Amino acid sequence: MVSKFLRLLWTVPLFLVACSSAAQQPNRVQGPNDVVAMVGNASITLAEVDQKAMQTPANEFGTTKLVLAIYESRRNAIEEIVSEKLIDIEAKARGVETTALIDKEITSKIQSVTDADVSAWYDANKSRVQGASLEQVRAPIRNLLTQQRTATVYQGFVEQLKLKTPVRMMLEPPRQKVATADSPAQGPADAPIELVEFSDFQCPFCLRAHPTVKQVLSTYGNKVRFVYRNYPLPSHPNARPAAEAAQCANEQGKFWPYHDQLFARGGRLSDAELKTAAGEVGLDAAAFDRCVATHKYKADVDADIAAGDEAGVTGTPAFYINGRMLTGAQPFETFKRVIDEELAAANRR
Repeated sequence: MVSKFLRLLWTVPLFLVACSSAAQQPNRVQGPNDVVAMVGNASITLAEVDQKAMQTPANEFGTTKLVLAIYESRRNAIEEIVSEKLIDIEAKARGVETTALIDKEITSKIQSVTDADVSAWYDANKSRVQGASLEQVRAPIRNLLTQQRTATVYQGFVEQLKLKTPVRMMLEPPRQKVATADSPAQGPADAPIELVEFSDFQCPFCLRAHPTVKQVLSTYGNKVRFVYRNYPLPSHPNARPAAEAAQCANEQGKFWPYHDQLFARGGRLSDAELKTAAGEVGLDAAAFDRCVATHKYKADVDADIAAGDEAGVTGTPAFYINGRMLTGAQPFETFKRVIDEELAAANRR
């Protein structure tokens, strides 16, 4: 089946992406007969999608909220159905069988994974295999690389077909209202995109996500309002002191420089490091020290954590793009897909 090419690396247990623990639109409930995608003039209904989506094993979504898991399952099902329809249309246009088209345009173009490829991946990602030897993970790495190459070829072909046949997605994503009043923010208040991050300065995945957020902000400029909320995890002893210290920096109008300094330290967040970072961004040292020593912003950090709990945060980093949740250190392309969808939807309203 064509859909097998979309079973990608998310089921391979080699990756972790999260530390565990204004522009929002209300959801519209869609019914079975609602059209949730168009491929040219052909419509795809929610009932058709659910025939495929509801067969997805629940464990593929881990601790994700049920409403988000259902959406992701439906979204993946739509992508599969759309891809299948596009390939069928192309096969008919060429006058060939679908299997023959797949063999010619996909299967034949997938490069075989060599032992050298496996070794190179292992050497570059030793921290991600949790101490396993090369022999222990050789097979899953080979499988992973094969899946990646298959997905790349498959998706590349599908994207070519989309240039011939227009595709439109209308599935309504779940949205979570997240209060942002008085939180550190940058970007216009009326920006069409509101990006809220719940983060932990000691979390390695938050550190990994930091440059991605920077890339999002530089790419979209004034189209994005970025809001930061603290979610220090109990397992990270220096995270809460850092969060409170950042709020003390915010009191002096230097939250964002201090925020960047803390992430630049790569998790080194002792009291001495927090004070050094304060000096590096030009804070009034005496005022900063008093603020930190008295835990002046403890209640504010507690309020951030409570807001995160209410929004469904279970680990860091957690992002909300116009209320749409993304968890973990996702790649830029994932942010781009959601933001572009939101901008397109805003233009249609």
